[in-house]
Amino acid sequence: MKVLRKDGEIVEVSFEEQEGRKAFWHTSAHVLAQAVKRLYPETKCAIGPAIENGFYYDFEFDFHFSEENLMKVEEEMKEIVKESLSLQVYEKSKEEALEFMENTGEKYKIELIQELDAAERITFYKQGEYEEFCAGPHILNVCQIKAIKLLSVAGAYWRGNEKNQMLTRIYGISFPKLSQLEEYLQMVEEAKARDHRKLGKELGIFTIFDEGPGLPVFLPNGIVIKNLLIDYWRKIHRREGYVEISTPIMLERSLWEKSGHWDFYRDSMYSLKVEEDDYAIKPMSCPGGMLVYKLEPRSYRDLPMRMGELGLVHRNEKSGTLHGLMRVRSFTQDDAHIFMRGDQVMDEIQGVMRLIDEVYQKFGFSYKIELSTRPEHSIGSDEDWQLATEALEKAVQGMGKSYVINEGDGAFYGPKLDFHLKDSIGRTWQCGTIQLDFQLPQRFNIDYIGADGEKHRPIMLHRVIFGSIERFIGILIEHYAGKFPAWIAPVQVKVLPVSDKYNDYAKEVAAVLEESDIRVEVDNRSEKLGYKIREARMDKIPYMVIVGENEKNNESVSVRQRDAEIDKHELGEMSLEKMIELVKRGEKE
Repeated sequence: MKVLRKDGEIVEVSFEEQEGRKAFWHTSAHVLAQAVKRLYPETKCAIGPAIENGFYYDFEFDFHFSEENLMKVEEEMKEIVKESLSLQVYEKSKEEALEFMENTGEKYKIELIQELDAAERITFYKQGEYEEFCAGPHILNVCQIKAIKLLSVAGAYWRGNEKNQMLTRIYGISFPKLSQLEEYLQMVEEAKARDHRKLGKELGIFTIFDEGPGLPVFLPNGIVIKNLLIDYWRKIHRREGYVEISTPIMLERSLWEKSGHWDFYRDSMYSLKVEEDDYAIKPMSCPGGMLVYKLEPRSYRDLPMRMGELGLVHRNEKSGTLHGLMRVRSFTQDDAHIFMRGDQVMDEIQGVMRLIDEVYQKFGFSYKIELSTRPEHSIGSDEDWQLATEALEKAVQGMGKSYVINEGDGAFYGPKLDFHLKDSIGRTWQCGTIQLDFQLPQRFNIDYIGADGEKHRPIMLHRVIFGSIERFIGILIEHYAGKFPAWIAPVQVKVLPVSDKYNDYAKEVAAVLEESDIRVEVDNRSEKLGYKIREARMDKIPYMVIVGENEKNNESVSVRQRDAEIDKHELGEMSLEKMIELVKRGEKE
């Protein structure tokens, strides 16, 4: 697939590569705008970027845009593709660009151009009669778009500000092959059935009250899952030599100014007054960790120092972006900070990579790695950034892992490795991250005494594995479609007496299982056994234990398994000891 960059360079890029997908979907957004302008010439165009899955474009229509209009636009897009329009790129001065847009009456484009530097040359892309000022990249010809589907319509305020005009946002997806579109649409349908918001409610895992948008409330079953994840996190981190700390949920403004968050992250932070002083609720835990490090003198022998924290953080997310557990305003971040000497950097990065690999394998996730480089707004010298970026690159190469470069998406204080895990239906989720930081140790003036007796500055790693406990639970719900493995299932065993007269034996069975630390419930309602079995399967319980006359006399249980094939789900009668062994084996798998 040939891609046209803004400097006029033409490169061969695969659709599977990030630049290839971005160019493909960005061009598709231009085709969408071109189709809309052909059908409805008075429409005003706003912005139309490529996004993680597909593209969208925001428009101001002078009529109500309906489902029927959406179908017409999609058909017109397909006609444009048939025209095999090549894309051309050229530059205009700011003055020329403004004159061009004023002639077309595109007020939103005019506003964007007015904010650009007067000396800046502005790139335009043209396909047929449609011209758009844009930084690109784009594919070389629209005929490469073999499959298009417009997915939905939503409202969106111009520039995300509720004081601005409400626009119509059209979402779409496109691919180089029809088969890829068919696979994607099938995945979308499967994703609807796995929606963690729906399953989270049905399975009693979490809720979000109207009184607290973006602030999830874990219900009893959800707390079991959350605590099991935390217990697992603590176990593997103790093994890896981490100490755990807990820092305050809010700290003085001066701390956030020193860390740089007040300048670079302020819009995402909640602030408040305490007496006469400004405080901020923490959006991340690293500045508090810096204070812990500074509590006492450190020696080179103390390093690496690995500090973990399950920190409750808050971020000011816009209401329109909130989505179940996936995008929230309050979450528990499994943060950790490693303070190290220069000669320890490679070992520590690779140690974290091995830990991430172990965790993701346990849940059945494959993953890909992105190396994100220096963003436009950042702190630190070019030399520090180059050293940090090269160190991450060498660490990944040393582990024999493949990676892609994500230009300009690093943290404001350092480059990072982002780990995008793939779930059971092929979607990717960014969870783990490793950030190499030369800047905060300088800003907080932290040091250690080296073997030479002199003060030296440590280097710092920021890293998370789950990313957010809340979001990871949402991903797990959808990955497993609510059918959690036995070790993490809120209820592992449901005991089902065939009638009321076996309720006492059912309770005895449950008590024995509980003594072996198996999470168990008894369904002693006066319902038919078939009904109880169906409900237990709907609740996605891994094991159902049926007890009646025969089981009581033999001091045994009859076991049915949730995940076995339909004709093999009956595991049959077994002793309680064998039943316990079965569940424990499932916990280890």
